[in-house]
Amino acid sequence: MGFWTFRDKVLNAPPSNSVAATLPEHVRVALPPAFEAVGEALAAGRTATDACEVVGRLLSSQGVSLAETLADLRTTYAVVLDAEPAYTDACALALGWSESTLGYLHQLSCADPLTGLASMAHLRGRLMEMYRGDARGPSLRDTYALVVVEASSPRPAGLTDEVFGGDLRMSRIGESVRSVFSGAETICRVGPRRIVVLAGRNESLSRRTTLLRRLLDVGEIGSGGVRIWVESLPSANDSVASLLDELSRDQSS
Repeated sequence: MGFWTFRDKVLNAPPSNSVAATLPEHVRVALPPAFEAVGEALAAGRTATDACEVVGRLLSSQGVSLAETLADLRTTYAVVLDAEPAYTDACALALGWSESTLGYLHQLSCADPLTGLASMAHLRGRLMEMYRGDARGPSLRDTYALVVVEASSPRPAGLTDEVFGGDLRMSRIGESVRSVFSGAETICRVGPRRIVVLAGRNESLSRRTTLLRRLLDVGEIGSGGVRIWVESLPSANDSVASLLDELSRDQSS
């Protein structure tokens, strides 16, 4: 029985008499929700791999965790066969669950919804693309840099400011950053208080960084000010993740 047949059976078809016929009633009622097709396949001596993949997708779409999904597969095997799950079935279940989850994540925007700035994931992906295309060109460390803007620790005046004040402030700072780096630069929010600009390392970088510092010194004087510095890119792409993770970590005590 193929993947699409199982999909239709699990997702669309009402419970069939074949399940009851193959499984004793006390076994069927003991099965976890959505695992009837898996249990029927096991009881009939057929492969349950396709059914497991479909069930994994279904449970992921319903918000069931992978740990709970795998636990339900173990329960199904124990109830029907009094055995541990087959490795291939566990893999198929996990594959269906993960593919459904990734499909959902890929639908999400690459922008931070509260500030409109690009997300950490977008910056990470952009850098990976650049490193892959850098094999025969000049070193990215010599041609690009990260301009880091760090807002001072917040001083909330009330509940509303505590919840929304930081995001509103970062949105305001982001607008100032855009006004200075208004070209093709990638501007991202990488943490609660940090914004990073992926900019070309050229003769204008120092001038624009100074202009941004002056602009924010005036605009943020009542909020504690900001700190700005230029961070060099790693010489190899396998160090990018560590750098971004470090930059995204909130330094407030």
